[in-house]
Amino acid sequence: MHTTHTAWGLPDPDREAEFYQDVTTKRLIAWVIDTILTALITALIVVLGVFIPLLILPLVFLTVNFVYRTVSLSRNSATPGMRLAAIEFRTNNGERFDLSMALLHTAGFLFSVSLVFPQVISVIFMLTGARAQGLTDLVLGCAAINRSARF
Repeated sequence: MHTTHTAWGLPDPDREAEFYQDVTTKRLIAWVIDTILTALITALIVVLGVFIPLLILPLVFLTVNFVYRTVSLSRNSATPGMRLAAIEFRTNNGERFDLSMALLHTAGFLFSVSLVFPQVISVIFMLTGARAQGLTDLVLGCAAINRSARF
């Protein structure tokens, strides 16, 4: 895939539609995979903690999810689920995520999924926008794109 850089730095959705093709579906698949993985990690913590973490299970799950997403986004610009779905995030300059962008995106994502209204708005944006961006993506000026085969 050859990219034509726009003023934003992200591939142009009109001229390079292949970067955004099926991204919304792939994001859903990645979300399911990542949720299962974080639930398994949380369950392991509960078992290893002799079930004491059950008393604060939502906080344990939120913490595991935050660390999981931040570390994987800062290292690969994608979570393991996103890597399996062959997508990755890029900043408005077309660059991969660094630690600060991973922290901001994770915080925005967890905020959105914690409340119904922001999540619904995010899904609507992903389904209707040219770049399939969620609410957090729009605020931060980033997008999930199909990963190039060379990566």
